[in-house]
Amino acid sequence: MSKPYEETLEGETTLRLPPGTRHELICARLHAALKASVADFAGVKLSEIRAPIQLGGGSVLRPDLSLVTAATGKLWLAVEVVSSDDHRVDTVSKKEIYETNKVPRLWMVDPSYDNVEVYHASQFGLVLREILAGREILVEGLLPEFQLAVHELFQPEATTAA
Repeated sequence: MSKPYEETLEGETTLRLPPGTRHELICARLHAALKASVADFAGVKLSEIRAPIQLGGGSVLRPDLSLVTAATGKLWLAVEVVSSDDHRVDTVSKKEIYETNKVPRLWMVDPSYDNVEVYHASQFGLVLREILAGREILVEGLLPEFQLAVHELFQPEATTAA
C-alpha cells in the first residue's frame, strides 16, 4: 500500500489517505496497459502513479494516472480511481478543477460499481461520453494502441495455491 500524500485544491492543501489494495491493483493494471500503448508514441508521456500535476487556480493534483503532452508537459488525460472515503473530492472537486483547466480527457474509474466514466472536453466543459462496464472495451481514439476490457481492470487479484 502507498503512503498518505498531499494535494492542493484551489489553494487549500489536503492530506489524502493511502489507497487500499484493490485501488492500487486497478492503478497498476491501468498503468501497465497505458504504458504498453504509448511506448512507441512520442507525443505523450505517461507519468508515474499519482505524480503531482500543477494546474491553474493554485491546484496541485495527484491523479492516479496521467498522460501529459511530451512537448509542453500539459496534462492531457487524468485518471481518477474513485475512493469510497474520498468520493466527493474525486468526483466533484477534482473534476471541476480538470474542467476549469480544460483537460482534454478524464476517466473516472469506480471500483464500487466496476465501471469507467469517460469524459471529453468540449466548449461547454467536460462531457460524459460513455460509461463502460463488464466486457465492454475501454479505448481512446487518440491512442490507437490502447484497449482494455473493463472486466479485466476490475477482476480480483489472482491467488496462488499452496
